[in-house]
Amino acid sequence: MLESALLYTMSSIALFDAFIACWDEKYRSNVIRPETYIDSYINEGWRPLLQTPPFPEYNSGHSVISQATATVLEGLLGDHFAFDDTSEEEFGLPVRSFTSFHAAAEEAAVSRFYGGIHYKAAISGGLVCGKNIGQWILGRIHL
Repeated sequence: MLESALLYTMSSIALFDAFIACWDEKYRSNVIRPETYIDSYINEGWRPLLQTPPFPEYNSGHSVISQATATVLEGLLGDHFAFDDTSEEEFGLPVRSFTSFHAAAEEAAVSRFYGGIHYKAAISGGLVCGKNIGQWILGRIHL
């Protein structure tokens, strides 16, 4: 129970700090979304696969929070902690298997590019930001 509480607490700290950093950057850089750019300059009427969120594009929130949490969990459980994600089974989707938290974070991040709501720079920048946040947390909280 204590180990579970530690993992939940550290993951929550990573998520909180990651969201703060991400939204600070979004409104500092204020980059327009792919839908806005493509519709205005390349192909009028183009729409992404995912619904475009109503806030700035850079950096990718999914990238930042996923990588920050993955970094913290890998710091606590090791970097080759394989697991299965069954959260979407009830919706008819298959179980997703991952070899590490990092692999899951990368998949979550790139899904936003393939979904058409982020540029690659937002994905890579978000992953770097998330890793830095996770490492900062691990270096500051002494267990």
